[in-house]
Amino acid sequence: MSVEHEASEPQWAVPPEGGWTADDLDTLPNLPPHTELIDSSLVFACPQTAFHSRAVSLFSGQLLSSAPPGLESVARFTIDIDRSNRPEPDVVVVLADAVESLQQTRFPAEHVLLAIEVVSDDSVTRDRETKPVKYARAKIPHYWRVEDQDGRTVVYVFELEPATGAYTSTGIFHDRMKVSVPFPVDLDLTAIMPRRRGADPQ
Repeated sequence: MSVEHEASEPQWAVPPEGGWTADDLDTLPNLPPHTELIDSSLVFACPQTAFHSRAVSLFSGQLLSSAPPGLESVARFTIDIDRSNRPEPDVVVVLADAVESLQQTRFPAEHVLLAIEVVSDDSVTRDRETKPVKYARAKIPHYWRVEDQDGRTVVYVFELEPATGAYTSTGIFHDRMKVSVPFPVDLDLTAIMPRRRGADPQ
């Protein structure tokens, strides 16, 4: 029984000395979908909520249609920040040159123009604190954080301040989001919430 248990234990259950590296995400067998690397540790995704799914779909689709030539919008795709950090933003806008092959599994952070995180219960601290610091360090110019606040979508928009190397808030949006950078975007945020059927007539 113990031999069978050891044989069935996934290789990634015990990290090596010094932790995992960005390259390990491509070689470790049977990793759960959407595994990220944060500070040399594997971070696993919890089951996706309906809000998360709808928000990712809205932003990835709308940004793809709004982006000017030379830019691409991609959902749930990892980016290389350094050897110890390979996060997976929920949506990224990248330079089209970053898409070298349909078989590639990550983008260099220097090709990322915008990173978007849709906050889940298990990712609040990472999305509000940990990831913005890492994205800013990687010089990603724009960061948006999307949250469900009591059934209402709120988007927090940040831009990299070159003098400090940190993000500064440039807007908080409810119901409708209209920005001019990194390119003009006009989004109906209420579309993320499910359509409610009207009350049955009495």
